[in-house]
Parts: sequence; structure tokens; C-alpha cells
Amino acid sequence: MKEIKGAFPVLVTPMHEDETVNFNGLAENIEKFIREGVAGLCINGSTGEFVSLTKEERFRAVETAVAQVDGRVPLIVGTAAETTADAIEYTRQAEKAGADVALLINSYYAHPTEKEIYAHFKAVAESVKIPVMIYNNPFTSGVDISTETLLKVGRDVPNITHIKESSGDIRKARDIARQGEGDIQVFCGSEELVLESFFVGATGWISVAGNIAPRLVTDIYDSYQAGDLDQAWKLYDRLLPLCEFLEGSGKYVQIAKRSMELKGWAGGPCRKPRMPLTAEEDTRLKELMDSLETVKQS
Repeated sequence: MKEIKGAFPVLVTPMHEDETVNFNGLAENIEKFIREGVAGLCINGSTGEFVSLTKEERFRAVETAVAQVDGRVPLIVGTAAETTADAIEYTRQAEKAGADVALLINSYYAHPTEKEIYAHFKAVAESVKIPVMIYNNPFTSGVDISTETLLKVGRDVPNITHIKESSGDIRKARDIARQGEGDIQVFCGSEELVLESFFVGATGWISVAGNIAPRLVTDIYDSYQAGDLDQAWKLYDRLLPLCEFLEGSGKYVQIAKRSMELKGWAGGPCRKPRMPLTAEEDTRLKELMDSLETVKQS
């Protein structure tokens, strides 16, 4: 098992203007991220529009990513689905293709009970041997999974090794990290609580901002790990306006995709019903990216 820690950009799924998936662009982006020195990568997540992709597209994205990464960094693959049977199929495909970790959220339409969530995570994880990172995101799934359920399934199922905690409640990240030590590790999923999450025990970060500034998110984590807290805060203060824009806009997918285009990487449109950024939002994104570049050059 590869070491799963650090800042992992959660990648967009590039598309052509007709909204077909640009698989060559995905491979090209992955190569650029690796050159930037990222700790690892995550695909087929919410930022990758997984709910807008067909099964065949999701499978091909996994195969494309595994081939391009070629074992150089850990690859996390989102395998979420509304039903347990479908999630098992996606997770088994990710394992067979060569993914290192599966990322799994609960059913996002049914609003399942705690018992149903536990049974879902357990059944999917036990269908494979690769590590599974479970995911708590009440803003997406409509359910804020209890700390007790998260800890219990992490203790009961050996290959559930991580949780991506995105509730925005730093107390939950703290409690899982401290009470789950030895059973489950916490990854931050809230762009505005990254350093705070590291302080309470998180060992990594699934980062939307990592699409836009992969080197900066890596440097934040590395500075924290090296004990250089002044530098970590300095870097994080630079990134926070972008993080706040991502979290507050409701258009994190569009922002991430547009940022790729502004960098000269593969981005393209989102699938409808997502609409592009407004002129004002586009101007704000350019200002934020220009600010990061100005700081980088200085």
C-alpha cells in the first residue's frame, strides 16, 4: 500500500465544446500535476462531475488516469453511486484497473439512516481489497454522518482506512482524528479549514484549489509537516481568498475548469445544467489567479 498523505488535487474532467470527455486532456493534465510535485491525485470526484458522467466514461477515466500515473503517485478514484450494488461495481472496476484508493460517499439522494450508511460503506469496502476513503459531505449528500458511525465502520472494516471530512465542523475532524487513531485517518475536505484540520490531526487534504495552484497546496502541507508554521500560515493566507471563492460561489466545478483554461491546461465546459461563470465571476477568478502569480514571482 502506498502512503496516502499530503495534498491531493481533486481533478476536473476536461471536456470538448460539445461536452464529450477530453480523455487526452485528462492524461495531459495528470502529467502536468505530477511535474508540479503533488503528493497524489484524485479523479471522478464531485469536482470531476462524476454524477454527470456515464458508467463507460467513468471507467475510461480510471483506465486513462491509471495508465498516465503509472504508479508514480497514489491515485484515489471516486466510486460513489446511489445504490450499493452500483458502488460495488465502480469500486471493483477501480481496483481491477489499478487504483490505489477508492473514495466513497453515502447515497446522495435517498438520505439514508446511520444504519444504512454503515451497511453501505461496509458492503462496498468488503467487496475489494484496496483501501477505501469514506466521505462525509452533508452539503452534497444531505446527511451529516455521525462521528460514532464513521469511527465504528472504520474500526469494523480493516480496509476502510481514511475519511474525507467535509462537514465544515472542525470539532468532528478533531474527534475522528483523536478517537480514531490507529483505525482511520482524516483528510480535510473543506478548503477553508485546511491548516486547522492539520492542527487537530488530519494527515491529508483532497483539494479543489489544488487544480489551480498545485504547487502552493503542496507547499502548505510540506511547510506544516516540517514544523515551519509561520511559513505554512503565510502560504495559506495567500490561498484563502481563492478557497473562500470556491466555497462561497457554489460554482467550484466551473471555477476549477475555467482556471485550467486560463493556465493553458485542459478544461472546457461543464455539462448542463451547470452554467459558465458570469463575467463578474470570471473577472474575480482572474484577479485571484493573477494575485497568486504575482506573489509567486516576487
